[in-house]
Amino acid sequence: METDCTTPAPLPPGTRLLHIGPHKTGTTAIQGALFAAKGRLPEWGVEFPAHTRHPMEAALAACARPAMMGDTAPTGRHWGRLLEQVAATGGRTSVISSEFFADADGDATIARIVEELGGDRVHVLVTLRPLVKIMPSQWQQYVQNGLRMGYADWLEHMLRKPPYEKPNPSFWHRHRHGLLVERWARAVGPERVTVVVVDDRDRGGLLRTFEALLGLPENLLQPVPDTANRSLTLAETEMLRNLNVEFRGNGLPDELYSRLVRGGAVLHMKNACSPEPGDVKIVTPYWAARAAAEIGAESAGRIAALGVRILGDPALLSALPGHPEPGPAEPRIAPEVAARALYGALAAVASAAGGGAPARTVHQTSSKDLLRVLGHRCLKRLGRR
Repeated sequence: METDCTTPAPLPPGTRLLHIGPHKTGTTAIQGALFAAKGRLPEWGVEFPAHTRHPMEAALAACARPAMMGDTAPTGRHWGRLLEQVAATGGRTSVISSEFFADADGDATIARIVEELGGDRVHVLVTLRPLVKIMPSQWQQYVQNGLRMGYADWLEHMLRKPPYEKPNPSFWHRHRHGLLVERWARAVGPERVTVVVVDDRDRGGLLRTFEALLGLPENLLQPVPDTANRSLTLAETEMLRNLNVEFRGNGLPDELYSRLVRGGAVLHMKNACSPEPGDVKIVTPYWAARAAAEIGAESAGRIAALGVRILGDPALLSALPGHPEPGPAEPRIAPEVAARALYGALAAVASAAGGGAPARTVHQTSSKDLLRVLGHRCLKRLGRR
């Protein structure tokens, strides 16, 4: 094992750096920064071959995983197109990043992905954060994909109810980090695996690590604001979770959920509303934080025994929060936030019906006016139908 807290040496020129996540470990920040710098990277012999910030469909197709609830299923064309873009980079270093590669199931699938990306040119990069910080973020993300279970019950199932696979079997496949690194090390060899332990106290540290590995000048990669990827507050998540209960209880189609809820209400709520300091956060109870820390320590030990390169402090993976467990708090959704979410759903309906969007932007118009205009348009169109 090589553990290094100093600046890492660049990877060999021509490397195909495969960043596999997993989820909630800074993947969106890296993808956004790389995509924003896409035009400048070739000056330094580096390419970001994807045509979008995150080639999610290609990764899902490569791993034979389903799309998110109600989304169009990815096909081999998505993966084939990304492979063509990677091949076009020739002998230059290229970066392929998707947290959904962590969902690859089985040695045969991983070996095929590695071979198709370039075989011995592939270097696998895994970014890791403490489980105690990942769990609340993943729960609210699962709620955005239709989950109806509350956080306390979800923790019970994930940590106390063997085989710990319900309601989200993907969670431990992604986040038993020792097993995740081990699967990919078997495919490429430990000498071609780098594990980066993210330190949340160093906000730019992950970007600087990528710059060093790719041989880029410092500060070329800059953070890109992405409100659409922010986590929901407890109140927002609970509002959505209760909507999921109603949605499923009435047997509505998944496609409608994708368009109106996730792509309409939730997306607009995230873009238009920023969390306030007084908003109730998703808090992990101490028993669950302690269990997560023990699993993190086990994963750190397993990774250390593999002989892969580790950048950062593995002890962070088993760190417990330094504050006592707070008492229960009642999450309350602000009327403005609820209005924005409702507007997002109405705007999605209007767009699907060909009604377009209001002439003024949402930042120029009050929620009351937006709701009145969109509601009138939708009702009028529905009446004609």
